[in-house]
Parts: sequence; C-alpha cells; structure tokens
Amino acid sequence: MAVSIRLRREGTTNRPYYKIVVADSRSPRDGKFIEIIGTYDPKLNGNNSTLKIDRAEHWIARGAQPSDTVRSLLKKNKAHAAATAAQAPAE
Repeated sequence: MAVSIRLRREGTTNRPYYKIVVADSRSPRDGKFIEIIGTYDPKLNGNNSTLKIDRAEHWIARGAQPSDTVRSLLKKNKAHAAATAAQAPAE
C-alpha cells in the first residue's frame, strides 16, 4: 500500500479549510484516510497550521510520501517549533 501525507479539503465555498491526513494514495482527496495529523487554514495570516511533527516523521520513516504543500508546512512548523524552544527560558 502506497501511503501519502496530503491535504483533505473541508469548509464551504470560498472558505477552504484543510486537514492534514495520512491516506492510501489510491483513495480520493476527501475520502478514506488512516490518521489526521494536523490542520491548515490558508485564509489566516502568520502561523496558520498545526501539525503533529512526531507523527509526520513516524509516517515518513515508514515510507509515506508528503505532498509538496505538506512538505512546506512541515518545514515551517519545524522552524516555528525550534524558534519557540529557543525563546523558552532554561530552568
């Protein structure tokens, strides 16, 4: 089974909202999926996505292929998490 990490569209007309899912690459865009690992709202400015980075890396290590958009979101979320960790005071 070829597994991909991709966006699943939700929301109404002119108000898209996406869930980042792990799915069989043969299933339709809004069809059956294995796991929801995040969300993405393109209408928001700034940090407009949430992503379980550990689950994404888990699936990628097992052969899942992220789409171009998900790959970009994963990169941005990793950078945001690193910046947040660097700003946290060390106790």
